[in-house]
Amino acid sequence: MTVELTAAQTRFLRGQAHGLKAMLQVGGKGVTDALVAEIDGALDHHELIKVKVGAADREERDALIGGLVERTGAALVQRIGHVAVLYRPNREKRQIVLPRG
Repeated sequence: MTVELTAAQTRFLRGQAHGLKAMLQVGGKGVTDALVAEIDGALDHHELIKVKVGAADREERDALIGGLVERTGAALVQRIGHVAVLYRPNREKRQIVLPRG
């Protein structure tokens, strides 16, 4: 179940993510179960994270980011170069209040 965002919500989240540093890095092993578990935990705690993808070419980066989005159920807010911003609201206690659409 992926999160659907409107253009206004995406703009808002990009602004919120501007000052964040990349928390996790996808290495040569790609998207492993351990990495997905770490990203799940980070999304549960922070809701909005940056992930650095260390793939050489653009197609491979897109595939890795797509795999992360699919396996975590997060929304891809932004992708610039090697860095992707992911968002998934916490089910129990939301920290980020999104604008209405």
